[in-house]
Amino acid sequence: MSTDSNNKATNKTKRVSKSVRYVYRAICSLILAALSISSFLYVWIDYVKQNNHTGYLLGKGNLALAGIIYLLLFVIFGKFFKAFSIGVERIAKQVVSVVLTLFVTDFVEILVSATIQNNFRYVFEFLWRYMLLALIQSVVLAVIVIVMNFLYRKVIPPLPIVLIYGNHPNHIEDKLACLPHKYQIVDRIKFDDPNVDLAKVISESISVLINDVPSPIENKIIKLCFENDVRVYVVPKIADIILKSSESINVIDTPLYLSRNLGMSFWQRFAKRAIDIFFSGLALIVFSPVFLITALAIKIEDHGPVFFKQERVTKDGKHFMILKFRSMIVDAEKDGRPHPAGEKDDRITKVGNIIRACRVDELPQLFNIFSGEMSIVGPRPERYEHVIKYTNDIPEFKYREKVKGGLTGYAQVYGKYNTSALDKLKLDLTYIANYSVLLDFQIIFETIKILFQKESTEGFDSERAKEMHDADCK
Repeated sequence: MSTDSNNKATNKTKRVSKSVRYVYRAICSLILAALSISSFLYVWIDYVKQNNHTGYLLGKGNLALAGIIYLLLFVIFGKFFKAFSIGVERIAKQVVSVVLTLFVTDFVEILVSATIQNNFRYVFEFLWRYMLLALIQSVVLAVIVIVMNFLYRKVIPPLPIVLIYGNHPNHIEDKLACLPHKYQIVDRIKFDDPNVDLAKVISESISVLINDVPSPIENKIIKLCFENDVRVYVVPKIADIILKSSESINVIDTPLYLSRNLGMSFWQRFAKRAIDIFFSGLALIVFSPVFLITALAIKIEDHGPVFFKQERVTKDGKHFMILKFRSMIVDAEKDGRPHPAGEKDDRITKVGNIIRACRVDELPQLFNIFSGEMSIVGPRPERYEHVIKYTNDIPEFKYREKVKGGLTGYAQVYGKYNTSALDKLKLDLTYIANYSVLLDFQIIFETIKILFQKESTEGFDSERAKEMHDADCK
């Protein structure tokens, strides 16, 4: 068989391997959509029979229109919440995504139905019916999603990846090892290994991961992957993340990419501040009973202060005092030096263990947000000592100070508490370079998902905590 024939056969195998995943997800998405639409129409038909204020009879046209509207809403919100990413997301996040999609879709459908019927009393009269519908849908679809993910992991093999790495030890293999159902590194190649023919390896691969390879070699690998229809993953450099937000300019006969690097516009800043004030004020009212119960529990346990104040750094390097419910013993840092909390830290009180697990200890930061010192979404504000250390190690770390620190952020959603400083910086820069109000809402909803994940609340491991403590003592 000729070389061309071999290449064609290899490419066909790659396409089949990739298409199986897409076909499976498409079938799962259709099943989820069909179940949600059919259950909605059951409730909608009953409503129209009893409350037909438009003068139209219940016919196929109205039935089709209602189904189409619901389908569009379900698809739009489903994509926004990533409800259809079977086999991609962790199962807990996938279930929460589906539940959020259903509740938001059903609530918006209430408003749409009220508008069509010209009867806004419907919003209040039938709210319970749609909320009950969403609850039943959530239970049924959650079970189905769990089964779908289980079957995906059993039937669809993990994606084989060839790792081409450089000199920086960023532990990418350890991170991928946490997703054995999704990725499997089948070969590891040093980018400058003289005994390896990169072109041959890539032509025979299904997917390639480029990890910290010098730019000229990285460009060559990307082109080879494009030429051979090979999926390519790239661990981005900081410059790559900044460039990702650029826009394409076509004013001459050469493509240009423009990164304006002006930060938020006036209207973006205005909208973000208005959202911060409204939602932080609302949350302070809604969670006032939680504030009271938590404060009493802390006070009763050891009679110490309820709140813990700590100096942090926010936009433009400004300092402020962040507020938290105290979760550790009094004078936990009596030597005046920061001591990051480990996974099993005997300084954490009994009440502290509970409120840290539930993230309740972070709620007082709503006061920081309402007063304008923080935002709901943004990079987590670091301690001044940590900013100095990280900036010495990574000069670009100061780029995080282009926006206000946040209660939650891109790094909190897609990283972990013990994610490295460089990886957190890359995640935060992804947010800063691509900011939009819609992205803020996406991160807020993603934050709801990660509350169901243990690793999102875990502390530094003992090695990392010691590393931070030693660095601060130097």
